This record gives sequence, C-alpha cells and structure tokens, in this order.
Amino acid sequence: MGNVIDTIERLGLVPVIKLEDAKDAVPLARALLEAGLPVAEITFRTDAAEASIKAIAGKLPEVLVGAGTVLSVDQAKRARAAGARFIVTPGFNPRVVDYCVENDIPITPGINNPTGVEMALERGLSVVKFFPAEASGGTVMLKAMAGPYVGVRYIPTGGISPDNLARYLSMKQVLACGGSWMVPSGLIAEGKFDEIRRLVKEAVTLVEHAREK
Repeated sequence: MGNVIDTIERLGLVPVIKLEDAKDAVPLARALLEAGLPVAEITFRTDAAEASIKAIAGKLPEVLVGAGTVLSVDQAKRARAAGARFIVTPGFNPRVVDYCVENDIPITPGINNPTGVEMALERGLSVVKFFPAEASGGTVMLKAMAGPYVGVRYIPTGGISPDNLARYLSMKQVLACGGSWMVPSGLIAEGKFDEIRRLVKEAVTLVEHAREK
C-alpha cells in the first residue's frame, strides 16, 4: 500500500472520473499522463467502469488506476481483477474494507466523523477519504478531528474545486484531494481530450502553487 499512498501524496490530486464508454478510458488516461497527473479513480457508477480500468491498466501501466464508489465485495473483486491498484469507498462498509485489508489491497474508505476514523484505525488504516468534504464541514471539521487523531491523513473529496483546493492542501493532515472539475463527463463524452489536458495542467499548477506556500 505504501507505494500507492506515496504516489498519491506526491501528486496531491486524484481525478475522480465517471466514464460512460470504455473507449474513452485510454485517451483520457493518456491526457492525464501528458498533463503530469498520472492517476485515475474510475468510479463504479457506470457499467463501463470495469472495462475502463482494464484498458488503462493494460495499455498505460504508468498511470496509477484505481476504482472508486466501490459498494460491495463483488465490485472490489472485479475491480482488482481488472487491474485496479487501489479501492475507494464513499462510506465505511466493514465488509469491503475487511476484504481489502485481508487481501492486501490498498483502500481508502470514506468517513466524515470520528466514529469512521476509529473504525479505520481499528483495522490499521491511517489514510481515509473525507467525504463529502465540503458538506461535512470542510477544513473546519478536519481541524477539529486533527486533535484526537494525530497521524491520520485525509483525502478530502466532494465539493473540492480550484477555489478551495489550496485551503485543503495547506493542512498537514491532508494527503491529497479528490476532484472531478478537471475531468468533466461532458468533455469526455465529446472526446475533447485536448481541453481536458489543459484543465488538468491548470490543476497540477494549482497543486504546485498550494504546496509552495
């Protein structure tokens, strides 16, 4: 799990991607790679997720591809078989988390309160997804939880935008952020990968500037 987490921390931003057609997976992943953000969280919200992960893992192994919105053990198994190198869940599903921990599959479960943090710590996990970040109190909530849970790192997702990205990344508790503004579904469906590449480059610059402060 170390290599996956280290890579995500180094990049600082995880594109959360909804793909309706697996044919768009490789062109999108190539755009991410060329823009300097070689990581993709493909959400299991569409039927194309499994095939998309498989395509990226097979043709662009230099892109760290994972599966998001994983709601069941079956989805976790399918994602892993397709080549997903990490699993992300929107909430804390004990069955999914336990399966991943027992099988050494990197997982960042979703939490938004102290109970979720303690459930993660009980399973030896110190990196969690903070979701939905803005709706759950944003940086104010993260600061409140930082006191009792020293050493826990968060990947805030949900409501993250260019306007608040720097505020999150300025916190030492934040490992990276998850966002979808640079990979909008409309541009993907229209095949406008040059525009996506531009948006991703802008996002990478935002991360760099946030970390310089």
